[in-house]
Amino acid sequence: MAAVPLLRAGGCCRRHRRLLIASSSSSSSFSCSAGGGRAAERGERPDGAGLGFSPPAHSHNDWIGPPDKHSNLRPVIFYMPPEESPLERRLREARQEAQACNQHFWARHNCAFRQEKEEFIYSRLKAKGLEMRDETGQKATLNAEEMADFYKDFLSKNFRKHMQYNRDWYKRNFTITFLMGQVALARALRWLRWKKKNVEH
Repeated sequence: MAAVPLLRAGGCCRRHRRLLIASSSSSSSFSCSAGGGRAAERGERPDGAGLGFSPPAHSHNDWIGPPDKHSNLRPVIFYMPPEESPLERRLREARQEAQACNQHFWARHNCAFRQEKEEFIYSRLKAKGLEMRDETGQKATLNAEEMADFYKDFLSKNFRKHMQYNRDWYKRNFTITFLMGQVALARALRWLRWKKKNVEH
């Protein structure tokens, strides 16, 4: 596995992150059908394989993994310093909770989108007396105008859900931004106290 350095924007509080390219063998199966079970509804992998990657024991950085194949989001393993303050812990836990909620929402959303898209295509083809695959074995498709009907209907049905997700997203990000400011201030004050102590000695 290879790691690529990645920087987080944020002035003097930047921390190196790493992008871990996990092997394809770490991916686990996921089903959008009824067989996927309740784990699919929670946005989790049914086999509980977890993220499929982990940083080395000596790492002092956050690690960003490859995009999840269900949510298309990159999972993050957040670094926990050995002397993590209560405020730093609150920030880390808020970021972890936001990540879990995003994973949950987009895994379910993408699963529903794929299912309903397939059902829409099947119903339209059936109405035309066509099969899902043509005589050459290629998967049959609909034209852009026909698919526009599906996209419009899907967005309309999920409008309220998306609005609620956006409200929650803004609330979580406001909390995270506020905590980041508090952590940055606490670290700056701690550094000033340390510098003053060294000067006095």
